[in-house]
This record gives sequence, structure tokens and C-alpha cells, in this order.
Amino acid sequence: MGCGASSVNLWDKVSPLKVLITEAASQVAYLLVLAIAKGDVFGQDKPISLFLMDIPSTMDVVKGVVLELLDCVLPLLKRITATSDASVAFKDIDFALLVCDRPFRAGLGRKDLIYINVPIFMEHGAALNHYSKKRVKVVVVGTVANTMAWVTSKYAPSIPKQNFSSVTRLGQNRAQSLIARHLRIPPTAVTKVIIWGNNSTTQFPDVRLAKAVINGRLVEVPRALDASYLKQDFITNVQQRTQEILQLRKLTSALSVANATCDHMRDWYFGTGDSWVSMAVISDNNPYGVPDDIVYSFPLVIKDGRWQFVDVKNITEFQDEHMLASTHELMKEKKVALAAFTHDHIPSDDT
Repeated sequence: MGCGASSVNLWDKVSPLKVLITEAASQVAYLLVLAIAKGDVFGQDKPISLFLMDIPSTMDVVKGVVLELLDCVLPLLKRITATSDASVAFKDIDFALLVCDRPFRAGLGRKDLIYINVPIFMEHGAALNHYSKKRVKVVVVGTVANTMAWVTSKYAPSIPKQNFSSVTRLGQNRAQSLIARHLRIPPTAVTKVIIWGNNSTTQFPDVRLAKAVINGRLVEVPRALDASYLKQDFITNVQQRTQEILQLRKLTSALSVANATCDHMRDWYFGTGDSWVSMAVISDNNPYGVPDDIVYSFPLVIKDGRWQFVDVKNITEFQDEHMLASTHELMKEKKVALAAFTHDHIPSDDT
């Protein structure tokens, strides 16, 4: 990744959390850094050391972000390090937010993005394995985040698989928002929405067990909304929302992605209380029949930084059909990633 680093030490008394953000010149990272430095993710009592990493050609942009952060006068921000050197960026970090959006160009399909990003995340995994704390928590965010989280974990064998995740919280947030708008209630009044599967158009927003507080009364969402809407337009709207925003903005949905990443990390750090959240994690030993060794979105409960599967009983045929579609997609993506490991050809859809 090249060498060179610049660091700004702001004060030096309390041991901070060390947080790495890669692709630090990206729009998603630009929105993440302020939320983290303000205490919106790890709390108002946790000093932060930020490590901002990108390729050498973008370091002027990253250094500009550093200057902006200094100008924000943030009391929790202890140190900022801008670097293209993995040995600096990954050294003894507590949390790694690995942004997966390079490159984003019209005409590139998911297989292209996977094949191009695999070498980047192989390097990230090796750097985590060599330089980072073994308890580091790793979050991958972006278009092909599930499969890149899997790649990263493969190249960091000394770090537990359970410490790797990818963000599907945006799907959960979108689903909650759509339900809330239809019911004319705040989005926070909707709970226990599940996102199954991949961070893609195959993700399955499941509201069979979702609850909503309407006029002070707890109501089951499937009883409050039309069944045909929930099985058709609702699912499509959640799955296609990224493309809808892209068509309108001509840019990716960086604001909502960054917000969902903060939600994801905050819940992993503080826990979920008496509810659950959707996160993509290693599928090993899951109770739903999803094959082992893929990174798949499940409903999880989290306590003390450790997640557990929520054992949702009586999966219906409708649920199973949608969950299986995402499983098949992730298995295909895994084949593409394995081919990229060896610089082989990209497998066709029927391989």
C-alpha cells in the first residue's frame, strides 16, 4: 500500500480506542469519521485515536479530512493518523471499519467488483493477522461486503471468525422506515425486523416477527399491514432502494450507508438489550440450515461484544425460498473470490 504517515497528537492522558477506517478518501469514510470522533458510536466517555488509511495517490484528500477534523474541535479525538502504510494503520487497533467501494463505475457487475476487491481484502486480512490485536472487531461495509468479510477472515486466521462482520443494517433501517411510514409512526417504534442473506438485491427483509407500537399498543406488523404488500412491493422496495437512490443522485447512498455502519458498530459495542439486530456474520453452526463458511445476515442478540444467533422457530416455505436465493448468490460469490485468489478466470453463473 505504500509508505508514509502523518499523525496529529491532540492530548495525552487517557488510553483511547484505536479505530481504523480504510478507503479514507471515500464519501462513506468522510461521513463516518465525524460520527466516530464525536462519540456517536462508542459513547461520550471514550477517547478515540483515528487511523485513516488509503492508497498513496489519495493521501492529500485524507490529509484534508484530518484538517477538517481538527477544525471541528472534538473533545474525544485524541490522535489522528493519516497513512498508506498497513504496518502503521493496523497496528494494535481495537476496531477496523473496512470500506469496500473501490472501484465503483457504471457497467461493473458484482463479479467484477469481487474479483477486483479480493486482492485489497487479502492484504487487509494479512495486515490484521500480523499487526492488530487478536480481539479486534472487523466490520466490512460496501457493495460486496459479505464476501469481502469472508476473504478478510481467511487471511487473518489468528483472529476468531466471530470477530468479522459486514453491514446489512441499512436493509433493516430501510425496512423499519417503510413500515413506519405506512403505519404513520416513528421508525424507532418498529422492532424485530430481520434481514436475511446477502448485502444485495437478494437480501430478504422479513417482518413475520416484527412488532410496532401504535397508539401505545404493541402490534404484530403482519396484522397491521396488507399481506400482499408485505410479500411483494415491500420486499422489492427494500431490495431495490440502492439502485433507486443511485438513479436519482447519480451517486451511491453514502449517507445512509455510513449511518447504518454506525448503528451496526454501536450495537456490537454496547449490545442489543431485549431486542435483536441484523448483522452478516460467519454462518458456522447456525440454526437455520444455511451452509457453513459464508458470511450471511442473521438476526443476532449481542452482549459484552459477543453475538449469538436468534433461533427463529418454524421458518415458513416463503421465508425459506427467499433465504435460499441469497445463499445461492453467496456461494457463487465465494467461487469468484476463490478464483481471484489464484488469478483464475471469473466463473460463469452456471459453475
